[in-house]
Amino acid sequence: MAGRQSTWSSGKPRPAPLAGPEKDRIIAACEGFIRDVLKPRFLPAIRPTEFNYCVDIFGKWAGGRYRFIQLYRSGFVENLGDEFEAPFARLDYMGPGRFDIQWMRHTGKWWPLYAGLSLSRALAALESDELLHPI
Repeated sequence: MAGRQSTWSSGKPRPAPLAGPEKDRIIAACEGFIRDVLKPRFLPAIRPTEFNYCVDIFGKWAGGRYRFIQLYRSGFVENLGDEFEAPFARLDYMGPGRFDIQWMRHTGKWWPLYAGLSLSRALAALESDELLHPI
């Protein structure tokens, strides 16, 4: 059926597949946002502790989604130096010029917060909404 949006079994819209120059433009904008906004604000310096501590903020594209991720390193004696990733926000590409924003809850489940935003408005929401900030 023309114009019908594909959905997950839960009935939620599935992010649209994307490749080529549009995908490259989105990735470049997100990487610039991480470099110019997130890292200076939330990771101006790496401060090792005896607990888990953040050593990087980066992004990854998977399917029709761009995840914002913190990389943590362990300072605990029993696993000193081990690293793990913790995503904190996600942009879902829903079609030309439309993005949904999801937040990673403490339960490990993604939770929808915004729908149908342009890329610039989505990045502005990521900058201003404290719920979407890295910890």
